[in-house]
Parts: sequence; C-alpha cells; structure tokens
Amino acid sequence: MGQDLLAIPPATELRTGLEPLLKQKFGLEAELVSAPGPKNASRIAAEKKAGVSYFDAIICGTGTATGLTHDGMLEPIESFWILPEVRDPKQWWGGHIWEDNVSTNKFLYSFLADVSTHSTWYNTSLAKPQELRAFEDYLNPKWKGRIGFSDPRVPSSGQSIWSFMWEHRGEEFLKKLVDQDLFLTRDLRQLADALAKGKVAIAFGLGRSQTEPFIKAGLPIKPAPVTKEGLPASNAFGVIGVIKDPPHPSATKVFINWFLSREGQDWYGRIMQNGTRRLDVDTKWLKETGISAAKDALTVQEYHRVRNHLEDKYTKVRVPAGKFAETILR
Repeated sequence: MGQDLLAIPPATELRTGLEPLLKQKFGLEAELVSAPGPKNASRIAAEKKAGVSYFDAIICGTGTATGLTHDGMLEPIESFWILPEVRDPKQWWGGHIWEDNVSTNKFLYSFLADVSTHSTWYNTSLAKPQELRAFEDYLNPKWKGRIGFSDPRVPSSGQSIWSFMWEHRGEEFLKKLVDQDLFLTRDLRQLADALAKGKVAIAFGLGRSQTEPFIKAGLPIKPAPVTKEGLPASNAFGVIGVIKDPPHPSATKVFINWFLSREGQDWYGRIMQNGTRRLDVDTKWLKETGISAAKDALTVQEYHRVRNHLEDKYTKVRVPAGKFAETILR
C-alpha cells in the first residue's frame, strides 16, 4: 500500500499498537512520531517553512494545530473522506464539529468529546472527600504547600482545569489558589509520585494512566469528588488534520477513513480511554475509568456550555487563562 508519516500523541500503547495494526490490515508502513502536540506542530511548521514535507497527518489536542491552519499548512480534511459512515454528520453526536470553528471549519476535525471525573486526585491519608466539595475548599489554609498542579502555563490537562476555573471563578480566585504555594510540574509521573508519597495531598491534572500504577501498588490515591462547579468537557487528544500536500496522499486517505470509521474510533477510544463522538460506538464502559463520553452524559447544548476546547473557546478562554498563568506563576 505504501508509507505514511503520522504525528501522534505521546502514548506508548498507541505507538506500539497502531504500527502493526496498519501493517496487518492495509499493508501500510506507518512511521509514527510520538511526541507532545506542540512539539510535533512546531516541527511540521519548521519543515514547511523550509520547503520540505515529511508528515502526512497529525493527531493532537485542542489549540495545538491552530497555527498550522492559519499559516495554510493543512488540507481540507473532507477532501480525504471516502466512506459514507465518515462523511455522514448523522453518524456523529453533535454533527460534524471542527476545531477550527471560528472562520474555516474544514481543516481540523474534533472527533472526541468527554468529561473526566478523574482529573483531580487526593491522598486519602491526608484529605477527606467531604473537604473537597467546591473550588473554594482548596483555599483552606491546611492545603498550603500541599496542592500539586500540572503546569497550566503550557497546553496540558492542568491548563484545562485552570482555564475552567478562570472562566467560572475568575482571576481573584486563582490568585488565592496560587497563594497556596502550588507544586507545579510538567511531568505527570512526578506529580503522581508526589501525591502517592504524600508530598502533596491534592493533585490537579492527573489521569488514570498516571495514577493506576500507584493504585495497584496499594498507595492511598483516589479521585476527588466532582466539585459543585462541575468539570469541563474535553476533546483530549481528539483532533486530526492532514498536512498540506502530504507526501503519501493515497496512504493518508486510507488511514483517515479507517481512523474515523466505527472500527477506528472504537480502537482509538479503547487505547486512549476517551469518548468518541461516533454514535455507533459503545462508550458506556468508560465510566469504569472515571470518564464519561459527552454523548452519554450531556446534551449537545450542555456540552457547548462547559467545553473548553475548539478554537472559539481556546481563543477566548484558554489563551487568556494561560497568559494569566504565565504572569502569576513566574
């Protein structure tokens, strides 16, 4: 069939599973570049500006590839859709939803939407669930120096929560939270380790994949209760785009159609433990992992109210919230 060079999220099971699957199913020799989205996007942009094209497609999170869109470095992805089950908006909860929803609506497709109830965790030896019922509870003096946070100054799960707080509680609240002497890190493994060992009592921005090894080892970690303010809806690593003039267009077309099909979305959702928007894919099993697909938990209207992704919310909420984090967390 040919080759394909794909920029994918930094997830070991995704990298080790996708390559042999594409080889076996389509005879596709896929080269996978597994790295944080901003790193992959920066590399693609640099190569394009140098007049070379290596990458065919990118899978990333919200905001990561918006710059590629604005700089004319992506193809309209619908031109690569062949399968009726991919093209038909009725197959997708909420219809076709675009990451680039401000002006273009054609380059970056948002295929995931879920709500994680397991993004904030606590050490059960140091905190009780009844102490963590509202954002205001995290301002209790007893938590000073005991709160960990995935660095909200960069695109991350921590920035997602920080942005939700910024939108719903405002900057004065965040100033008070910062006064709690937050333990900041961009290394989620380090954050989970600090929580498990009691260096912090509470950690914002962790996922089940980071905490699971410690839970299996019997360490006192549990997901914190959902606060009264609720939680943001996310599209996680749920954005896909095709790079302008892909070197392997035929192989890219095969990959895109499989990936957005029922089979591809079920496979990716189970590997990444996220909820696809495809209506013909079962996602109710996700509740066991602390995640609910948006289609199983929200109306489309509720989703658009609490989501903190897609270009409109990214521009109006994530960017200013992130800049505020940069200012206050120097």
